[in-house]
Amino acid sequence: MFAREKGQHIEKQVSSYLQKQGMRLITRNYQCRGGEIDLIMWDRGTLVFVEVRYRNSGRFGSALESVNKTKQSRIIHTAEHYLLQSRDNYQACRFDVVAVSPAEVGYQFDWVKNAFQLG
Repeated sequence: MFAREKGQHIEKQVSSYLQKQGMRLITRNYQCRGGEIDLIMWDRGTLVFVEVRYRNSGRFGSALESVNKTKQSRIIHTAEHYLLQSRDNYQACRFDVVAVSPAEVGYQFDWVKNAFQLG
């Protein structure tokens, strides 16, 4: 499987996992100039911007560690763009990260709610 196809497959798996946790998918791969958000979801009154990170091994650091300040800044910029373009008035937002790693069967998900915040 090519990297892009694998990424899309893993994002679908994460989306399904989060939906089983009670979240509702709003959109996938929202893009604007300067950034992309993998999943935008709704969780009990909160708009959630989800970054999906996959690492086949920890050789170059963990998936969670890869969401550094620069990456956070791009996600925040893209989230602000989404909110400005949206016709809905969202009162609460948060930024989650789902780290994905291979498991015996399928994938293991490490879901961090409120992984980072504005500012």
